[in-house]
Amino acid sequence: MIRSAICGIGMALPKRVVKNADLEEIVDTSDEWIHQRTGIRQRYIAGEGETTVTLGTQAAQAALEDARLGIQDIDMIILATSTPDHTFPASATEIQRALGMAHGFAFDIQAVCSGFIFAMTTADLYIRCKTARRALVIGSETFSRLLDWKDRTTCVLFGDGAGAVILEAREGKGDSQDYGILASILRSDGRHIEKLYVDGGPSTTQTTGHLCMEGREVFKYAVGMISDVVDACLEIVGITAPNIDWFIPHQANRRIIESLTHRLGISDDKVVITVDKHGNTSAASVPLALAVADKDGRLRKGDLIMLQAMGGGFAWGSIILRL
Repeated sequence: MIRSAICGIGMALPKRVVKNADLEEIVDTSDEWIHQRTGIRQRYIAGEGETTVTLGTQAAQAALEDARLGIQDIDMIILATSTPDHTFPASATEIQRALGMAHGFAFDIQAVCSGFIFAMTTADLYIRCKTARRALVIGSETFSRLLDWKDRTTCVLFGDGAGAVILEAREGKGDSQDYGILASILRSDGRHIEKLYVDGGPSTTQTTGHLCMEGREVFKYAVGMISDVVDACLEIVGITAPNIDWFIPHQANRRIIESLTHRLGISDDKVVITVDKHGNTSAASVPLALAVADKDGRLRKGDLIMLQAMGGGFAWGSIILRL
């Protein structure tokens, strides 16, 4: 049985760090107010010359270096983003050009904060059906460019950044001891669009628009919806939550993460949390957290890892993989 295994991990962050105290000069807020409600202490904000494509390219280069591979070894690129550099072409093709790749194919996926989970699942399908042997999967966002910096309920929550992984085909036996992606579940429910969306677009307002969110409503639905896909993944693999070595959730709000892990029965020492340093980086959130845990030595070969995310749409999903 073919599995899609991670062989390289990379990340990239903008140069500018914006702490909660810096936002006190822009909107009516405070470090205490932000941290108490979200767990966020700071975030990175893209500056001049830093875009979704440049950050995604840097993360991709770091992943290639980690895997000790060249761009000639990659068959496809999938970029998860809600903030492309241009309406078209796909920003993935711009990253493809920046990396010097003139073969294979590249495209974007848009599933907001769940984008990286959707992109990983899509790449897994291409690999398992033998259309590609290696896939570069990137989550890259510049959400700061969608924010209304006068709205304190949203502008304090988000940041910019990128994370990337390289998936490659590996032979497995078809059981939970295999390396690579063991299970993935995706869900969406368009009835909740108005709870988290951007009020602009090429076909409606001909503008980019600003992010709009009903925070309490998102919180209310998040834990139950996420638990559903996590439980489904666990059932497919035939394990229980305590068997997981690392839980790497979408980094939107520390209170949501804590509520979810307690509901699932996952101990705090198995949870990777980076929301305090990065804020909510949407589709870059999960790969950034994965890269941080890999870089600081927490992750070991053979670890069983659960990835999870939920975002606008609502769209949500979960993946279980063995590193």
